Amino acid sequence: MSQPVQLVILITTLPGRGGEQIAAFERLAPLVRAEAGCLQYDLHQVSGEPERFVLIERWASKAALAAHDVTPHMIEADAASPAFRAGPAEVVELVAAPVA
Repeated sequence: MSQPVQLVILITTLPGRGGEQIAAFERLAPLVRAEAGCLQYDLHQVSGEPERFVLIERWASKAALAAHDVTPHMIEADAASPAFRAGPAEVVELVAAPVA
């Protein structure tokens, strides 16, 4: 059985461009959340830092995440994001910590 995938994506926008990140997410979120296998897709702004964001994604499987990455809306979003982002997003995949 396939294991769920949880990602934390760290995003920094160019100075004064945080609103563009929020607007892009608002357009994209309904499309992503409707995808098969999407369990969570939520953007959070870092408190007191209007250019820093954390995107939390959870997917039912690696296959669902792979399918998400090649959807037309994600390809379009990835192409548009350099206009307001300070650099590439940092993607961190989480795994459960071993319990002794």
